[in-house]
Amino acid sequence: MWKFVVLLSLGFFFELYDLLYSGYIAPGLVKSGILTTTTAGLFAMNGVAAFIAALFSGLFIGTICCGFLADRFGRRAIFTYSLLFYTAANLTMAFQVTAIGLNFWRFMAGLGIGVELVTIGTYIAELVPKHIRGRAFACEQAVGFMAVPIVAFLSYLLVPKKLLGLDGWRWVVIIGAHGALFVWFIRRALPESPRWLAQKGRLAEADRVVSKLEEIVAKEHPLPVSAATDVQPVTTSQRFRDMWRAPYGKRAAMMIIFNVCQTVGFYGFANWVPTLLVKQGITLTTSLLYSSIIAISAPIGPLIGLWIADKFERKSVIVATAAAIVVCGLTFSQVSGASILITMGVGLTLASNIMSFSFHAYQTELFPTSIRSTAVGFVYSWSRFSAIFTSFVIAAALKNFGTTGVFVLIAAAMLIVMAAIGWMGPRTRNLTLEEISR
Repeated sequence: MWKFVVLLSLGFFFELYDLLYSGYIAPGLVKSGILTTTTAGLFAMNGVAAFIAALFSGLFIGTICCGFLADRFGRRAIFTYSLLFYTAANLTMAFQVTAIGLNFWRFMAGLGIGVELVTIGTYIAELVPKHIRGRAFACEQAVGFMAVPIVAFLSYLLVPKKLLGLDGWRWVVIIGAHGALFVWFIRRALPESPRWLAQKGRLAEADRVVSKLEEIVAKEHPLPVSAATDVQPVTTSQRFRDMWRAPYGKRAAMMIIFNVCQTVGFYGFANWVPTLLVKQGITLTTSLLYSSIIAISAPIGPLIGLWIADKFERKSVIVATAAAIVVCGLTFSQVSGASILITMGVGLTLASNIMSFSFHAYQTELFPTSIRSTAVGFVYSWSRFSAIFTSFVIAAALKNFGTTGVFVLIAAAMLIVMAAIGWMGPRTRNLTLEEISR
């Protein structure tokens, strides 16, 4: 099981590299003259906000319109082809010289990344048993967030420079495109989700997958295997309206509210770290250095999750980390010393990434196999919809109210997150997917 989790996590690594380099290469895009930090008009296409919004527009359409693909064609196939698609789009983007071309190909990359995000979470939830589900998502995020310090450090080294006639930010993008070299190796080692196969009526294939897993486990742990208990019938209905029948309708509404607001905190900081530091009076090179130091802490949050993920209710962890984001964010906006800025930045990063693996596990647990990818894609898409406009709102807040205005906005969003999950969220710890569905 852990081998499969690590392989899927490698896919998530390349995905996060491509998703999160926006903020780190933004100063380079401004330096090269393609984009500007702020613009006269709110929705001007030549600003950093438009570049970030293009990504999230693609993510929104990819998750809300294409989440059903993994329910229809399988977790394994969509995991593979969506990764190849967004890698090709990013490689094309690396050679654009206009704001329009840059934003178009960033949008196309967002389409593929949006589908991939939904598929990986669904895949993991259906492959691993209940007692390690939280740790599996923490492992996925720990491996994935290793991309953050790597992309931050590469940006620190490359963005201020020009190599072989290419701006440094282009090299950061090109290096990330190497994920395609690993995708076929990852794909060959992964089985299709037996839950999905059973739901599609492909019972013989599902049985072969499970029998193979049992054979491997029996060799590693020669203990008698008890018969399955509390067997649940397979539900084959795959209609969008099934997401709105009890108890799923309340859960969908809760996760929509959550996803609209959590994006403000997570990407409001992650995508703007170097720019926020520059606004605080830090030089470009120094801001990239500080950002790299802060980024080193990105995988630590999920690594902590390997210890706590299955010990505490996921809804409780989400509420606690949202509160930590409020405290660290407001403090960050009021200080200027290097040590306290970095400390609060690390606190924000840790809290955001612990929340990230917790809610990714949580939302996959709330819906049945037949509509899991569709439902997760739909509710998660609202975080992308929110992010489209959040980037412009944060740019406006930064221009008019400075970093304090940005973090007041983030704090308000986190308070809504705490209320929604704390009030409406069901418990899921140590329950099977079928028990949670009931």
